[in-house]
Amino acid sequence: MRIVVAMSGGVDSSVAALELVKKGYDVIGMTMKTWPKSECGSSGEKKCCSLEAIQYARSVTEDLDIPYYVINLSKEFTDEITGYFADEYARGRTPNPCIYCNSRIKFGYLFKKARQIGAEKIATGHYARIIKKGEEHLLAEAADKNKDQSYFLYDIPKDMLRNVEFPLGEYSKDEVRGIAAEKGFMSADREESQDICFTDGEGDYRKYLSKIGVDGFKPGNIVDIDGNIIGRHEGIASYTVGQRKGLGIAMGKPMYVLKIDAGKNSVVIGEKQYAMNRKILVNGLNWLLKEKPVKSGKYQAKIRYASPRTGVTIIPRKEGELIAEFDKPQFAPTPGQAAVFYDGEVVAGGGWIEEVIE
Repeated sequence: MRIVVAMSGGVDSSVAALELVKKGYDVIGMTMKTWPKSECGSSGEKKCCSLEAIQYARSVTEDLDIPYYVINLSKEFTDEITGYFADEYARGRTPNPCIYCNSRIKFGYLFKKARQIGAEKIATGHYARIIKKGEEHLLAEAADKNKDQSYFLYDIPKDMLRNVEFPLGEYSKDEVRGIAAEKGFMSADREESQDICFTDGEGDYRKYLSKIGVDGFKPGNIVDIDGNIIGRHEGIASYTVGQRKGLGIAMGKPMYVLKIDAGKNSVVIGEKQYAMNRKILVNGLNWLLKEKPVKSGKYQAKIRYASPRTGVTIIPRKEGELIAEFDKPQFAPTPGQAAVFYDGEVVAGGGWIEEVIE
């Protein structure tokens, strides 16, 4: 069976390709070029289409004696990812471009390219698993819970799961590095970036947004929960719900961003107790279990990648929308981020946090 593995030049995708070769797949490596020609090879060596990344990926495919291609998806990436990223910040929300990139670019456009060359499946170096239950294919957590990346993958279309492989799902990061070192891969000791790939070289996302002219850098008011003006800000795009540092206001006690009001161009801050919430509205739901929820049910949920799972009751509303009511108050549920629901080790589904209800 022919399979395309998305190769970033890092150790994870390198070992993923190796494991697929070991299993007897007809493996083809592909690297996505996500930047326009004018910017490829510019500052920021960790950019997705940097010359360094391509060199690392190509060296692995040569070691494995498999075909390798660089696929130009720069227009699609700009339209789908960087455009979404900028629009969300302008709306006072905090986007999650990695989730969007996975569902729309890697498991969307790249998979279409794979199909064009006769591949039946696509694989990545994510730490997650695809498990089979009868005829159903399910997305599940990785064996290494500390490295699990299933949160970022919940938005893959359900009917695609049968065409996806995650070869690293049973491994730890240390095991993967050991395999790469034993094989002599260039990528064995390559550091992984935790940064947003397309802002690398800009210092941080704020400089990137400012450079591309996002309508989120107009000065406005910082207010308290009663609406009293207590300071000024230089643009709502510089803030995210739950933020504590960088507020520029001394109140004699810790203060946090509670809400970003794009309509009023204001940032609401308050003490931590006011950032604790139990109920949120979630929309854009992508449900991965066989049956979509039609009545209230108990699950566990994560409202950000690094947060622990917590008990939640979901209450379906109209199509693609639900209310999530947590067993315990959660710190700073953030509009624009994802709420991902789990049934044991299986990802039940997820959606985007639209607003905090209480």
